[in-house]
Amino acid sequence: MAYEEIIMALALAAALFAVLYYIERKNSSELRGMLDGEKFRGRSLSVKYGKMSEQFFPFLDSYPYDRQNFRFLGAPIDGVQFEKDAIVFIEFKTAGSQLSERQKEIRWLVKNGKIDFREIRI
Repeated sequence: MAYEEIIMALALAAALFAVLYYIERKNSSELRGMLDGEKFRGRSLSVKYGKMSEQFFPFLDSYPYDRQNFRFLGAPIDGVQFEKDAIVFIEFKTAGSQLSERQKEIRWLVKNGKIDFREIRI
């Protein structure tokens, strides 16, 4: 009789383990999905914050140029600063944001002198 009770207890323990394992996996998957959604919302909010902030950066005291000579473009770079001795392309970044591939291409073009000025008359 003791042998049957041991087998029954082991079967019950295995069944309980399987149920708990299933619940843990299901909850873990749901929690992971919720966490991924929150991460996405956080990144989205960060992008929105960056887009909004770049509108105000030229007006901060720490902006190194004369804000009157800044012209906002928005995309693919934030703007152009017109100085007496230089034209400076400006891209504002917040936190850990990085240049996009297109912005990296523009930086390369500028650094390699691939800039032109054209007058187009209509």
